[in-house]
Amino acid sequence: MKLDQISSVYFIGIGGIGMSALARYFHKVNKRVSGYDKTPSRITEELEQEGIELTFNEGVEALPSFLMNENKLDTLVVYTPAIPASHPQLIYLRAQGYQVIKRSAALGIITAKHKTIAVAGTHGKTSTSSLIAHILQNSGMGCNAFLGGIVSGYNTNLLFSGEDAWTVLEADEYDRSFLSLHPQLAVITSIDPDHLDIYGDQEEFKAGFQAFANQVKKGGKLFLNESIEQLESPAKIETYGKAAPLNAHFTSAQKIGKQWVFDIVLGKERIENINYSMPGEHNQANATAAAMVCLEAGLSLDAIKAGIESFKGVYRRFEYHLNSEKGVYIDDYAHHPTELKAAIQAARERHPEKIICGIFQPHLFSRTRDFADEFAQALDLLDKIVLLDIYPAREIPLEGIDSQWLLDKISNPYKKCVSKVRLLSELAKLDFDVLLSLGAGDIDRMVPEIAAWMKNRTPVL
Repeated sequence: MKLDQISSVYFIGIGGIGMSALARYFHKVNKRVSGYDKTPSRITEELEQEGIELTFNEGVEALPSFLMNENKLDTLVVYTPAIPASHPQLIYLRAQGYQVIKRSAALGIITAKHKTIAVAGTHGKTSTSSLIAHILQNSGMGCNAFLGGIVSGYNTNLLFSGEDAWTVLEADEYDRSFLSLHPQLAVITSIDPDHLDIYGDQEEFKAGFQAFANQVKKGGKLFLNESIEQLESPAKIETYGKAAPLNAHFTSAQKIGKQWVFDIVLGKERIENINYSMPGEHNQANATAAAMVCLEAGLSLDAIKAGIESFKGVYRRFEYHLNSEKGVYIDDYAHHPTELKAAIQAARERHPEKIICGIFQPHLFSRTRDFADEFAQALDLLDKIVLLDIYPAREIPLEGIDSQWLLDKISNPYKKCVSKVRLLSELAKLDFDVLLSLGAGDIDRMVPEIAAWMKNRTPVL
């Protein structure tokens, strides 16, 4: 189905960060949009305010009336892989002959006629794609962007500038979703193993990224982080990182006030004295990748520098909720060992010689099982550790795999497992200067409550 053949779209799982961006896009281009989600959220409230009809009832009777008598040839049904195959609406709409596709296939339909920039990688997809989109928007060139986070300053996960603009999106490796894309420009930030419940082993995981690299268009470019073993692609491959011999690299950063100042070298070109608010070398690497992409897209060095310096970050990506004499509270989406290490190290860079306590909610039983030792090593970087129960998402529990099992692998003696109900009362017993909340489950729903508690807390003597 082509985009101009679609008149109506129904989303099953519309409240997800990727699904909601798609829903907003179809609504923006005057398609009739409605959808289902399991529970209300900040995103679903915003979608309803924007005029999109939602239901939280999974029964067939809750489907909008147009799906009962609509011409099936111009109606599209989009679902997220997190929705089980047993979902009543999914079963019914398939049986009725509607075209039912995954979110990734819908992105493929949208981007078929667009110049596309796709960012893949186990870590850094959201930060890098959001930065690219912001640089393009800030320059005046504009872009369409489907992002995996709410971008500060825009308060949305969709940017829209019309059909002629570049389209920026995340190329998600989960369920091999990125194989629906054929971008002109692409970035791969990392290939640290993940989603082994889908891929089986590390070799198959890498093979998935090789398949994605094969789909970058001939005449385009693929930008690879220096940590990645060489991949093959019909596109021209360039590498970036901290080492000088690469096609692009960044220099060591100096901390000046609340900013990190560094240079980005792009071949024979150089962007000097970039003042960036995002801490950590991983963020400097992401900025370097974004600079390479935007230079290739036609922006000047001055426009790229201005975009990097004015970027305000992404919701739940090292996001400050308190930074005062009462203490520091930072929330981050980190849910993989490498991401945990990066977040904790960034906190230490920002707040040296402070006592750092981390609340971590493991995400998925399978990921906790597959990377338990790596999680334990990352969490040992904290001074004090609080583990919440594993967030199951799409999975059923695995025998013997729980937070206590993970806690037993951690060497640091200052550790405990805590229920969400008792979290604040347990935190009140701990002495710390900096608090991190970490994880990709529903821990974000506790952030306002934690922030309010932090503002009024009485430090432990």
